[in-house]
Amino acid sequence: MNIAEEYQQKLVSAAEAAAAVKSGDWVDYGWCIATPQAIDEALAARITEVEDVNFRGGILVRVPEIFKVPEPEKHFAWNSWHMSGIERHAVNSGLAYYAPIRYSELPRYYRENVGPIDVAYFQVAPMDEHGFFNFGPCASHMSAMCERAQKIYVEVNTNMPRCLGGTENGIHISKVTGIVEGQNPPIAEMGGGGAATEVDEAVAKLIVEQIPNGACLQLGIGGMPNAVGSLIARSDLKDLGVHTEMYVDAFVDIAKAGKITGANKSHNRFRQVYAFGAGTQKMYDYMDNNPELMVAPVDYTNDVRVISQLDNFISINNAVNLDLFGQVNAESAGVKPISGAGGQLDFVLGAYLSKGGKSFICCSSTFKDKQGNLQSRILPTLANGSIVTDTRANIHYLVTEYGCVNLKGLSTWQKAEAIISVAHPQFRDELIAQADKMHIWRHSNKRG
Repeated sequence: MNIAEEYQQKLVSAAEAAAAVKSGDWVDYGWCIATPQAIDEALAARITEVEDVNFRGGILVRVPEIFKVPEPEKHFAWNSWHMSGIERHAVNSGLAYYAPIRYSELPRYYRENVGPIDVAYFQVAPMDEHGFFNFGPCASHMSAMCERAQKIYVEVNTNMPRCLGGTENGIHISKVTGIVEGQNPPIAEMGGGGAATEVDEAVAKLIVEQIPNGACLQLGIGGMPNAVGSLIARSDLKDLGVHTEMYVDAFVDIAKAGKITGANKSHNRFRQVYAFGAGTQKMYDYMDNNPELMVAPVDYTNDVRVISQLDNFISINNAVNLDLFGQVNAESAGVKPISGAGGQLDFVLGAYLSKGGKSFICCSSTFKDKQGNLQSRILPTLANGSIVTDTRANIHYLVTEYGCVNLKGLSTWQKAEAIISVAHPQFRDELIAQADKMHIWRHSNKRG
């Protein structure tokens, strides 16, 4: 049988694909923009017929239809590898739960620790002439997940960019149970968090000053890393490389400004390497069949050993808050989940192991609470329940709009002084008083 005949034999409706789910099943729902849509609608129509179903997925960019049925928590739970705002809201309603793990560990975890997956559903690009369905910009852990799935239904979307890579960037028709030809909706978009603020621009300027020509970049998600990217695109920097977990719109702007060549990379020279991407249509158009880009599984992109081999590696990530010991929380507001571990720690460690490498944790010095009161992101100690994403031993550079400080290797009193120096002036005296109570403030320290 040739692949064209096999394709026709495996065509099923979305309803037929959705009928595969039974009570008690574990169901994988792809990843980020590859989350199914037509199948999701069909499954929502019958999800109340089953109970105790567990879904796995992450970084949802649209609310799944299964979330919208009456009392969905009575029928299933959503288990997220990394949360978006949609999933944060679902946690509050008792529907979703975060699964803490370093994102880079997912492929091995699936292969060694996950029991058989009953059903897997995800969007793909149309089949090529060799019988392969491309995962789009979502290589991530998808290949490892497919190895554990007993039934795999792919939902073909002609709008899914075909993303080139090295390995594990697609699945062959012989491994597929059924093929659903969806309605080809536009790929869900994820913005960069709005226009850059004055604070974002101030932080970006301080970071860009630290980036040499020929550096290799990793940008996290959010307004501040995107502001850094926009400033890089307008800078005089040249011959930059890209090796990142998430591909974001800022990289497109930098590339189109002629700043990215990858000429100085020790491996994957001339190619921009990433594990997954989510952004605007501009980015998806740029990714499609672009040989300059290389999508790869996350256990490669986020491997500290791989990152460390790239000279002048620059890692730029956000934080929710941090304390005077240098413990960075990028995951929660107390016990309230915001994000996940992701790959931040991998890149913090890998960048420091890189020759000339630097990792930057950036944040605004303050935020306004729901009552409109100004609150400091720099705290004496993290609030109860806060998650330590990066330990005090790992933080390298901290940047706020008030400055950039290198915290690596400083003793507790030196570190407290340096952190307070980039806090908002309104909170410095109180932070000093608290540091003194905690015996991490010396009489010789500078004040404010």
